[in-house]
Amino acid sequence: MAVARTRSVTLIGVTGRTVEVEADVGNGLAGISLIGLPDTALSEARERVRSALVNSNYPWPDARITVSLFPASLPKRGSQFDLAIAVAILGAAGVVPAERLASFSFLGELGLDGRLRPVRGILPSVLSTAKEGDITVVVPTANAAEASLVPDVKVVPVRDLRQLAEWLRRGDDPPEPEYPEPPPTPTTSQVRPSVDLADVVGQPLGRRALEVCAAGGHNLWLLGPPGTGKTLLAERLPTLLPDLQLDHALEVTAIHSVAGVLPPDSPMMSRPPFVSPHHTATPAAIVGGGSTIIRPGAASLAHRGVLFLDEAPEFQRYVLDSLRQPLESGYVTVSRAAGSVTFPARFMLVLAANPCPCSQPQEGDQTCRCTPVVKRRYLGKLSGPLLDRIDMKVTVARSSRRELMADRHFVESSEVVAARVKAARDRAAKRLSGTPWRTNAEVPSPALHTDFRPTNDAMKPLSVSLDTGTLSTRGLDRIIRVAWTLADLAGKDRPEVEEVSTALALWLGVG
Repeated sequence: MAVARTRSVTLIGVTGRTVEVEADVGNGLAGISLIGLPDTALSEARERVRSALVNSNYPWPDARITVSLFPASLPKRGSQFDLAIAVAILGAAGVVPAERLASFSFLGELGLDGRLRPVRGILPSVLSTAKEGDITVVVPTANAAEASLVPDVKVVPVRDLRQLAEWLRRGDDPPEPEYPEPPPTPTTSQVRPSVDLADVVGQPLGRRALEVCAAGGHNLWLLGPPGTGKTLLAERLPTLLPDLQLDHALEVTAIHSVAGVLPPDSPMMSRPPFVSPHHTATPAAIVGGGSTIIRPGAASLAHRGVLFLDEAPEFQRYVLDSLRQPLESGYVTVSRAAGSVTFPARFMLVLAANPCPCSQPQEGDQTCRCTPVVKRRYLGKLSGPLLDRIDMKVTVARSSRRELMADRHFVESSEVVAARVKAARDRAAKRLSGTPWRTNAEVPSPALHTDFRPTNDAMKPLSVSLDTGTLSTRGLDRIIRVAWTLADLAGKDRPEVEEVSTALALWLGVG
């Protein structure tokens, strides 16, 4: 009897921390103790591991078993430690060579019959082991495709505990992962959704605003009566966005893996996500939260994609205002008594709103009866600080039959518009090369007023708005960013008066 050591990973948000698992089988009253700040799910691992060992035809040591999880001061949560605990006990009992265990990391939940079940957060867990120098990770077969997305890491897929123990005893080469088909990579585009920008007829300004949003990563507010195409426009914004680059794809995939919403048949998310929560969503559902295990919310699930809030004034005001901080910083920090967790949350926010609660037209048989006070109270849920962070505000009006028929000759497919968006993003990326930013929306304020400041002549349209107080300094920064995007779409080297004036009109909502 001796002490055996191996390793596993615990997740704090979307960041993995290596945990050393030690098992000691020694003299004393038979039983098992699990120490190292385990949560309820991890404390129950004692019963799962015991049943898995016995049902895999391995003897349960008739001695005192102590399992320690180091560092002891770090809270451990989840069932992904089952496999590491079981292997450490087998090593301490002399069933498998203890010296082999230290060179592997084990992740997986055990069934009572010894089968390995998939767990959440495999991708960020394997990423953390790769950063610390581990090159071999043992995972359940169902998680092998996701784990293999991490380059330069040897993944060992196992079906059950007995297969793993026999392989460790023999000491031969680990089995190779077997996939039904090769896992997709971010360079291979997933099938685009069936929706197309050409479906939206009668809203040329809305389509143009969507193109500018996609090219620069800007936020958008659509205001108009129901049935005018606000939701149709928002749902087609992802079709204009290019595929995610490798590092962004890994970020998005890791967040969805931790949240447990990663598609099992497509481990790599190469397309920007589109998240549209219901207006009854709580702050925890939007920004993330939880009493014991903190999960990412809709803002983080929309990372590098689109967060669409339909019927935005129907959301609680404090829910809407909870988005103000991530819109500026690009991340969300959730603080609880047990600690704080930070999730990435850099997304494009699209708000859609009716002009009043009744949503009736201003003219016709069923006219709007809402008073100005009611209208102000309804739209007042969208606070000034929140709207100040919206780059473009577009009014979507009803279209007549003639306007609908005429506009059909000017609509373009998502593929055509996406090509222009890609060209504009390439221009921005070339200009921003050597910086940590890739889109105009990411450029911080100091850089906007130094390296990327438009000419004095181009800035003249903003002088009056600044003098009258209708334009804040934050709004000034957002107008400059949109002006750069308009210049990229027009193929210009720098924004001119036309681009700055258009960006100002879009920010004020008079475009």
